[in-house]
Amino acid sequence: MTVYFIGAGPGDPELLTLKAQRLIKQAPLIIYTGSLVPLELIQSVKKPDANILDSAGMTLDQIMNAIQDAHQRGWDVARVHTGDPLIYGSTAEQMRRLQAASIPYEVIPGVSSFSAAAAALKQELTLPEVSQTIIISRVEGRTPMPDKESLEELAKHEATLCLFLSITLLTKLLRKLRPILGETCPIAVVYKASCAEQKILKGTLATIARQVREAKVSSQSIIFVGKVLDHQDFAESRLYAADFQHGFRRLASDAGANS
Repeated sequence: MTVYFIGAGPGDPELLTLKAQRLIKQAPLIIYTGSLVPLELIQSVKKPDANILDSAGMTLDQIMNAIQDAHQRGWDVARVHTGDPLIYGSTAEQMRRLQAASIPYEVIPGVSSFSAAAAALKQELTLPEVSQTIIISRVEGRTPMPDKESLEELAKHEATLCLFLSITLLTKLLRKLRPILGETCPIAVVYKASCAEQKILKGTLATIARQVREAKVSSQSIIFVGKVLDHQDFAESRLYAADFQHGFRRLASDAGANS
């Protein structure tokens, strides 16, 4: 018996990995995050007699009791989370309890919503000589932030900011970022990336609040902030430059010379 923490991806059923599909399909018990993972996704890959529980209405104790019961029955458990289970997935406390109970578990990575959001924007988040760093974080809400991870401190790096769980705190976010990055700093909001309801909003720190309000976006959004969002004047990667040598190119060149 094994508990599989499975990343279900950002919402598009075709972004569910083959391994995730296989494990969900064979699991006698599926516990999925119903507030974010579509039931239709689970229904499309589950075995006909699988037991399905929606963790959205459950406490941590109730989830663990269901897993303990499955453990006693010898059932594998598909614990299905949205996106990738190790990025704001609330999985650490579950794994800690499984370790204490000596219940084996594995983690199956998934396509993160921030990757799907960048894809929707058709935006590379790391442009040469513009930004080579992505900072994944959130605005402080009910969950406090460590002192050194305040949004103001992170913004000083001028790296690409990727913010989860922050759309309801947009006013606070803008108030913290404007003095550091300026009113004209580019920002993008992607609502429900990869889903049929997807919305893309692009603006600046001065304009985005009105755009979000008019679009009635208030949940399930990724926010990007940074120069890469509006920067066409960037250097080309050295990877494909004619004078740039690396192991594979030398091998190909040598093979051509010897043929």
